[in-house]
Amino acid sequence: MPHIDPADEPDKRTLRRGFLAARNRLTPNDVREAGDALAVRALGLPEVAGARTVAAYVSVGAEPGTLALLDALRARGVRVLLPALLPDNDLDWGEYTGEGSLARVRHGGRMELSEPAGERLGPEAVTGADVVLLPGVAVDGRGLRLGRGGGSYDRVLARLEAAGARPALLVLLYDREVVARVPAEPHDRPVDAVVTPSGVRRFR
Repeated sequence: MPHIDPADEPDKRTLRRGFLAARNRLTPNDVREAGDALAVRALGLPEVAGARTVAAYVSVGAEPGTLALLDALRARGVRVLLPALLPDNDLDWGEYTGEGSLARVRHGGRMELSEPAGERLGPEAVTGADVVLLPGVAVDGRGLRLGRGGGSYDRVLARLEAAGARPALLVLLYDREVVARVPAEPHDRPVDAVVTPSGVRRFR
């Protein structure tokens, strides 16, 4: 188990709550416009332009929208993998073949997620991706991401590292969610770049 400084945790919780509250004040039109702009920015990245397989996710609520990007990737002939949450918070993967290939799944008392309805490919499927899109609520100047707190993507990143896989790691955020610093833990891994509606910032 990585050592977690308990002093970090309230900071992360407080920060996360603030960013999510700001998202919840956005209108559906704000979210849609941001998603369209994000798709254009992400599709212009050389890593994405050259990718054959992209591991992504379906945005929920006021998260920066991903459906426009998923459909644009498919239209280019890219294989798109989407996560399915397992009972232990790890992620399995399935292929996205259009909105009809998604199922709404409620996990306990938590929010409803859109997950791939077809064949499950196993947690290791992500290691074959050229690009991995990570959800988050903020990223800092070091490229360290503040996630939603479930730990699912920490497992994904550890799995990539164990397999020696080196996909491009990208996080999709609103402009105001790129900040100077977020609380970090020893096991946190930086992303390669953040994509926001107004541009791209690279970290390594």
